[in-house]
Amino acid sequence: MWLAILPQSSHIKNVPEMKPAWNIAIIGAGRVGQTLGRVLLENGQRIAAVVSRSASSASSAGRFLRCRNSATSVAAIPPTVSLIYITTPHAAVGEVARQIANLKGIAFPNISVCHASGMLSADVLGPLRSRGAKVFSFHPLQTFPRDFSPRSIVPNARGIYYGVDGDPASVRVARQFARRLGGKVIVIDPRLRALYHAACVVASNHLTTMLSVVEQMFNELGTKEQKFFRVFKPIIAATLANVERTSPARALSGPVARGGTETVAQHIHAIRRSAPELLPYFLAVSEETVRLAATKGTLGKAQQKDMLDLIQSSMQ
Repeated sequence: MWLAILPQSSHIKNVPEMKPAWNIAIIGAGRVGQTLGRVLLENGQRIAAVVSRSASSASSAGRFLRCRNSATSVAAIPPTVSLIYITTPHAAVGEVARQIANLKGIAFPNISVCHASGMLSADVLGPLRSRGAKVFSFHPLQTFPRDFSPRSIVPNARGIYYGVDGDPASVRVARQFARRLGGKVIVIDPRLRALYHAACVVASNHLTTMLSVVEQMFNELGTKEQKFFRVFKPIIAATLANVERTSPARALSGPVARGGTETVAQHIHAIRRSAPELLPYFLAVSEETVRLAATKGTLGKAQQKDMLDLIQSSMQ
């Protein structure tokens, strides 16, 4: 996983203990719910209920989160709950919110409810807002791959940001919740949730795709080295570090930034010959790189035109 090349967040013992502990119900026992539930547990919070669609997944998550109250119905949420975190797929959030809003015995004005969807705003929790609960979106800005166990993801789930929206009082609760997770919030305009989520997709999914393209090109070289990432890890790590220290524009190097049209032409020829299925990707990213180089100020207008003419003619 690419995040392993970056320094991990501080160990949980460096997070100040939050007293009194909150009683937190996790609705949805997938990677997100289990991972963040575990971070909360290790930060001194109490997992008051774990609810999942199947008894087996609820039971498994309950053991991982040291919670004996695992169930397949939201009716298991106790009256003493402080916060309910809905970590189901986003298509299920609205229905889960309606089910919770119909519960008896919970003093909704005294609790908060949030969901983990990157796409949905707090409005999907409207039925709970109508009952008096504080509601907000609380999307973890991190990757939770299905091929990795929640336990293995926990170290990368500490110290992260959460995309939040809600009314001012609810956002204040969101900040408190983030602190209990050892994280921070970034407040997102609800009208821009889709754009925010698209940025998350580019940061993780598209980066993974880019690394897959590198792997495919590497495999065409026929070298004895079998692990592409071992070879490219230093340049990837240095690039990320340079961006972190400065900016994408200032960190940009290479033939496009230098106006090396002849070099790029040779790249296009080589990819067309050895891996033609990758050429559309290479051309699209190269075109965007020209725009970045223009922002950097290393390409004159004539160089930009020559480079874009080469790229666009190769798309035909």
